[in-house]
Amino acid sequence: MNVEDFTRYERARILGARAFQIAMNAPLLIKISQDDLEKIKFDALKIAEVELNSNILPISVKKPFPKKKEELLRRMKSPQISDEKAKKMEEREEGRIEEEGEIMELAKPEDEEESEEGREE
Repeated sequence: MNVEDFTRYERARILGARAFQIAMNAPLLIKISQDDLEKIKFDALKIAEVELNSNILPISVKKPFPKKKEELLRRMKSPQISDEKAKKMEEREEGRIEEEGEIMELAKPEDEEESEEGREE
């Protein structure tokens, strides 16, 4: 796989794993001169990055793909309701609501004035 094919999370995981191996004295997979090692101050993470960018690491990432379906998708048929039946259903629902709940009235300005007087006292 090419380096650009990895997400930043996969890249971070690969670099971290390889840097840990290098820090535990694993052999380097790429020849780096002593001067270059001194420039990067023998940093395991920088060495791992050089190895990753050179496509030399034998680390791969397994990415699962969704399974393909071979069947055709069909639109669900919704039941057709006649206008009369829909009207009857609405009337039944309104009747049920009237029986269960109370109908609230709109607030009148007089009611609001009474409640404000009660607050001031």
